[in-house]
Amino acid sequence: MLSALVGSVSAPTLVLVSGPPGSGKTTLAHALASAVGCPAVCRDEIKEGMVHGIPDYVPALGDDVAWRVYETFFATLRLLVAAGVTVVAEAAFQDRLWRRGVEPLLPLAEVKVVQCQVGADVAARRVSGRRRSAHADGQWVVGEFERVALGVPEIRVDTTDGYVPGIAAIVGFVNGGDATSGGRR
Repeated sequence: MLSALVGSVSAPTLVLVSGPPGSGKTTLAHALASAVGCPAVCRDEIKEGMVHGIPDYVPALGDDVAWRVYETFFATLRLLVAAGVTVVAEAAFQDRLWRRGVEPLLPLAEVKVVQCQVGADVAARRVSGRRRSAHADGQWVVGEFERVALGVPEIRVDTTDGYVPGIAAIVGFVNGGDATSGGRR
């Protein structure tokens, strides 16, 4: 019965919320998931949960835990979109690092990218105020970020002070609108 139902509906939407550290990805991902009515899967939150039980964990860029998190994150996304669940997924999604995880999901969902952007000064202030035990944010070098480029619909959102365009326009984009109008297709 479930397979007949799933076969009769359109593919779910997979929204990739991307951007460098301090660009407002996690906050926007949760707001967007709430507004759309779907789960948010956040890579950094998975990592926080994973290292919770590792005493004296010291984060480093590309450490073994980071790769376990990467695999867990994409396995979770595969499970959800294969079951027909629309998902907001949040991570840095740098092209050279994340393409191999995202490409297998392209046939399973309508993928859309929300690129968060903010000035380097604002990003640095946000990162310096964090108290996250699982992340190597202090090792990040501003300017190294390589945006994911998948040839799918994309919208850029300035998160300096709220969202520009606003959350209603971003939801419109997710629900079928284009990046310029935010309306439904």
